[in-house]
Amino acid sequence: MDSTNTRATLTISGMSCGHCVSAVKQALGELNGVTIEQVAIGSATVRYDPAVVQPSAIADAVSDAGYTASIN
Repeated sequence: MDSTNTRATLTISGMSCGHCVSAVKQALGELNGVTIEQVAIGSATVRYDPAVVQPSAIADAVSDAGYTASIN
């Protein structure tokens, strides 16, 4: 993996089931420069290329899917 990729852990509220996990995976998967490592109820771990996408855009994608995300 490119060494410019940075790991981010998101805390996500509003998730309660497998459908929520799928919705967040889909939202994150649509972002250029983001590789999903793990999505579970309440959290996600991704790697991203800061030259392509900013952390705020990652959180916004989760918000657009109907959840509240903060990046740790």
